[in-house]
Amino acid sequence: MENQGSEQFDFVGIGDIVTDAFIRLKNAELHCDINHEHCEICIDFGAKIPYESVTTVPAVGNSPNATVAAARLGLRTALVTDLGDDYHGKEALTTLTNEKVDIRFVKQHAGQKTNYHYVLWYQDDRTILIKHEKYQYVLPEIGKPKWIYLSSLGEHSLAYHELIEKYLQANPEVKLAFQPGTFQISLGPEKLKGIYARTEVFFCNTDEARAILKTKSETILELLNGIRALGPKIAVITDGVIGAYASDGIQSWFMPPYPDPAPPLERTGAGDAFSATLTTALALGKTLPEALRWGPINSMSVVQKVGAQAGLLTREALEQYLAQAPDDYQPKTI
Repeated sequence: MENQGSEQFDFVGIGDIVTDAFIRLKNAELHCDINHEHCEICIDFGAKIPYESVTTVPAVGNSPNATVAAARLGLRTALVTDLGDDYHGKEALTTLTNEKVDIRFVKQHAGQKTNYHYVLWYQDDRTILIKHEKYQYVLPEIGKPKWIYLSSLGEHSLAYHELIEKYLQANPEVKLAFQPGTFQISLGPEKLKGIYARTEVFFCNTDEARAILKTKSETILELLNGIRALGPKIAVITDGVIGAYASDGIQSWFMPPYPDPAPPLERTGAGDAFSATLTTALALGKTLPEALRWGPINSMSVVQKVGAQAGLLTREALEQYLAQAPDDYQPKTI
């Protein structure tokens, strides 16, 4: 690891950063199967397709989103990520600095581009066209933060995961939150065995859980127990607008969503907001049932704005929502 000097952080995110360009579609159709489980956006091939607007959102991605969420909630945060020395890279650094995220571990690569994704935004959801630049990943000297939040990295990052695993083995007091991205899921738990074994709290959705476990089971307790059997102490599985489930091996819970004050505008970043906020609550000494009440509030707020970060709340604002929550906004044992 490169030695850059550090002081203790509460929360250090590790993962790729990206600029998202939201293209608001209007002339499209949604085609779904009979169970509404698989849907496709359809537009005319070879045509000129009008769009409503383009909104560019810098410094996003699973781990950057989580780190900004933790910073707004009051934790001392830093981000380990890689970007280019182009305009979008400079814009990302400015954005992170404005969000009070420490950028000492961010590496700019001369002559390379910053990750740039196109988000096809239709109705209240999105389809993302992704491309991860190939960076030479190096784990800097991050000291001993209280929590590391590991999420999406490019498909050439297996050796980088091995460096992270060695760091975690050498620093058992550092707690790990793991929200695997697409490539990390495709690697399978065997290749990331050491990462899974060191995970304090693990996040995925129901489809991802089935992919990781190579099962078609619809039974949530089987999925929770299956994820925990891979090593994580706490398994958290989200199920879209239905809610979320969690297990610490002693007890399991279902947490309903926080009521939306208005119909969701756009759902990008809802999962990141939930996972980061739950992790932040644990870092602040909250119990798992208490942390489960925090997470959906930030998700609710995020889907009221465009992009993954505009709706992220301060701790004061989140606690106001918590105080106003309906009586039935409580985790229920399952």
